[in-house]
Amino acid sequence: MGSPVRNLLRARLRTILIVSGAAVAVLTLGAFALVKSDGSAGSARAAHTVPGAAEPPRDEPLTEPPRAETPRAEPSRATRGKRRSPEPSPKKTKTPKSDSTADRVAAPKKKKKKRKVLESGSCEASYYWQGQMTASGEPFNPDALTAAHKTLPMGSRVHVTNKNNGRSVTVRINDRGPFVSGRCLDLSRAAMQKVGGTGSGVIPVRYEVLSRG
Repeated sequence: MGSPVRNLLRARLRTILIVSGAAVAVLTLGAFALVKSDGSAGSARAAHTVPGAAEPPRDEPLTEPPRAETPRAEPSRATRGKRRSPEPSPKKTKTPKSDSTADRVAAPKKKKKKRKVLESGSCEASYYWQGQMTASGEPFNPDALTAAHKTLPMGSRVHVTNKNNGRSVTVRINDRGPFVSGRCLDLSRAAMQKVGGTGSGVIPVRYEVLSRG
């Protein structure tokens, strides 16, 4: 057996080793717990800051549920037989008129071409319809717009106006006459009908010579 001093030293050494081992174990466990808690906190902060992270579920839905349409009331027997009142027609809106200068300017009126009158005058005119040969050598046609004159060249064109009603006609001279005092023209039946003078037979006229021959 050893000496009592050695035994005491060995016992104390064992106690120190046991206490030291327990302290190391406690420190290791504390460090591990601290590292674990820091890691959990960092993960939680990363989940909050990372874009697109899943948000915690909400109790309320994001969109409202569709509302149920109120059913239309069916017409009763009393109203089915009656006529429906007509729907009100949409009101017509008046288009405002343009105040532009171009719209206010009136369209230019077409100018009537003035007849070139070589000679004019007034006299009485009669008409004839009997079939005969004219002085120009052509057969007389009562339905053609022709007339007889004492001196105008054959083929002259004369504008004749009935003074009683203002109606007018243009005739071609193809015959001679009339040989009655006061008369200067003897119209064909068709020409006299144009100016409305067949009823009276003789009418006052104004004539304008437009061309000679």
